[in-house]
Amino acid sequence: MSDRRFSDSLIIKSHGRGDSFPKLSVKARKEIVTLGLEDDIDPNQITGKHLKPEELKQWYESGKKFKIVDMRNGYEFKVGRFKDSLMPDLENFRDLKKEISKIEELKDETVLTVCTGGVRCEKASGLLVREGFKDVYQLDGGIVTYMEKFPASEFEGSLYVFDKRILMHFDPEDNHKVIGKCDKCGVLSERYVNCRNPMCNKHFLCCVDCSEEGGGAYCGDDCKMIYSAV
Repeated sequence: MSDRRFSDSLIIKSHGRGDSFPKLSVKARKEIVTLGLEDDIDPNQITGKHLKPEELKQWYESGKKFKIVDMRNGYEFKVGRFKDSLMPDLENFRDLKKEISKIEELKDETVLTVCTGGVRCEKASGLLVREGFKDVYQLDGGIVTYMEKFPASEFEGSLYVFDKRILMHFDPEDNHKVIGKCDKCGVLSERYVNCRNPMCNKHFLCCVDCSEEGGGAYCGDDCKMIYSAV
């Protein structure tokens, strides 16, 4: 980077479609992703040990015992994840504090936290350390960096991204494994839609066969009944 303020920043690049991002915006924020703690976590003071993708690959190949804890939201996890990984029941990142009790059995084990690009894990791994987890790591550069270096290796499905692409993967199309399932009928699908009820707008997986006129869908009968009656 020509600007020295960003000389030690990790820059993650990925191929887009040309319109993946409608505009470029650079902003200074107190938190990139809100964890919502009264006693906030400062990653400069407490955070998990950084684990390079190459080191994670070695862990897998050596048979090392560890557990991956996915710090993303539920709709991200359902369409792509590391094999045998766990995810606290997170609808939003700020739910983590109250969900930690569900993984307390891992306090004495080696734990690796993962998220899309590593941002959420800076604080999430620090929170685990503060809560008494003994051996906590975070995947350096996040899932996207691992996928790029080791496509079709340990990570199954697609990575959810927050732009117009919605999903991305690096493995060849003829070797791509779909693990997402339509929320309506259960068939394998990676097709995301938003509920047609604008008061709901739930983001969910919906196959083509379960779509309605215009390609959209209601997330459930209640939304369809309520909105149709308006």
